[in-house]
Amino acid sequence: MTSEISAATTAEFISQMHAERAALHAFIRLLETEQQALLNEQTEQIHVLADTKTQMVHELTKLVNARKHAMLSRGIKIEHGSMETWLQTHTAINLPAWHEIRQLASHAQHMNRTNGALIQVKMRLNQQTLTMLHNATHSANGLYGPDGQPNVPVSGRILDSV
Repeated sequence: MTSEISAATTAEFISQMHAERAALHAFIRLLETEQQALLNEQTEQIHVLADTKTQMVHELTKLVNARKHAMLSRGIKIEHGSMETWLQTHTAINLPAWHEIRQLASHAQHMNRTNGALIQVKMRLNQQTLTMLHNATHSANGLYGPDGQPNVPVSGRILDSV
């Protein structure tokens, strides 16, 4: 009976691990979509993706925490290499899935940093544009007057006068 419970618990643990892998695949697809939206300046889509991204991060966090809890409940210390050692001992066939999870997590982290850098560049460009417009409207040769009309500088000389 104990081996049946152990086998069932191991199967549930492996199922959770595969759910984590599927969630990481979905998250990477979302990050790719976000990157394209950033590059194509699709502001509305970026806002929608931000909400979805937040939800997916919460789901991934739940899955990772469930895996860690399952590891601790089996007496597996959460340290580098412990998951790999446990899988190799108890269910080596699932070791490639664990390697993929680690690669996917690393890839997702890299993509998220890249997207964050893209956002920073866009924000910096927007701030520079706003500063330029602000300075232009407050200078003597501003682009637009307070009424929104073009402010064309007038020379001191009146046409048709000698």
